[in-house]
Amino acid sequence: MAGSDSTGGRFLLLFVDGVGLAPASADNPWATVPTPALAGLLGGPLTCERVGAGEGWRLAPLDATLGVDGLPQSATGQTALFTGENAPAALGRHVAALPGPRLAAILAERSLLKRARAAGRAVTFANPFTPAYFAEVEAGRRRHSATTLAALASGAPLRDAADLAGGRACPWDVTGEFFARFEAAVEPVAPAEAGRRLAALAAGHELTLWETFMTDLAGHRRRGWTAEEALARLDGLLAGLLEARAPETTVVLVSDHGNLEEASHRSHTRNPVPLLAIGPAAEAFAGLERIDQVTPRLLALLGAS
Repeated sequence: MAGSDSTGGRFLLLFVDGVGLAPASADNPWATVPTPALAGLLGGPLTCERVGAGEGWRLAPLDATLGVDGLPQSATGQTALFTGENAPAALGRHVAALPGPRLAAILAERSLLKRARAAGRAVTFANPFTPAYFAEVEAGRRRHSATTLAALASGAPLRDAADLAGGRACPWDVTGEFFARFEAAVEPVAPAEAGRRLAALAAGHELTLWETFMTDLAGHRRRGWTAEEALARLDGLLAGLLEARAPETTVVLVSDHGNLEEASHRSHTRNPVPLLAIGPAAEAFAGLERIDQVTPRLLALLGAS
């Protein structure tokens, strides 16, 4: 059913895992690592000082605690973000890592991508998968993330290594170096080129979702990721994306919990997370205060409430 808030535009949802919004300080990599694309847009780094609005963009802090004690975590935070349901409150606690059966059921029923597609909107998940990934899931050695469950619930086809090799997907590591280890046809690309490819995908769909967790890995200092590398890749992707973004596409960057913005430890934080909207519908995201309000607003803007 079409909603009165529908803009008729296109939306690219960038889910960037483990990013809080904190003041600029020597302990905040967002303030100390150069991010020229973001700084050029916002007039400075992605910190509390930039909250507000400018020409074609709006930055707001969103609460990720959702009224539940303890540190926000990935499974419940992402479920809340991609469904509009207060998952921590439903379970009575924040749940780390990957969704279990109760969260998976919420995602299967309330997925943003599922509801948008059911309303006739063209949706896609931009991240690619390999056959080895699904083999590990089938063998019980791996579980799907909340993001993947939200995409699977829609029934829309998932992208694979052939799509990545053909420039029709954007991997979580931006450049594709991780996938090139397993797929000979994949050639790594510069972050800006990955951003241009993501812009092209978004131009062909009314709702596109892309996720990266390299920021969360860097915050936890896992798998060799550093804040410098993660932010350089993300900012490079944003540079290419904003350069190639179709005029009708609104980019929405959001996270599930804080982490990378405090370099003095490896834990999550209770800091708010950023909601950065860029494009013609940026002002439509004014007034959001919590991560579980993102899906309802997007559905309204898509006329899919």
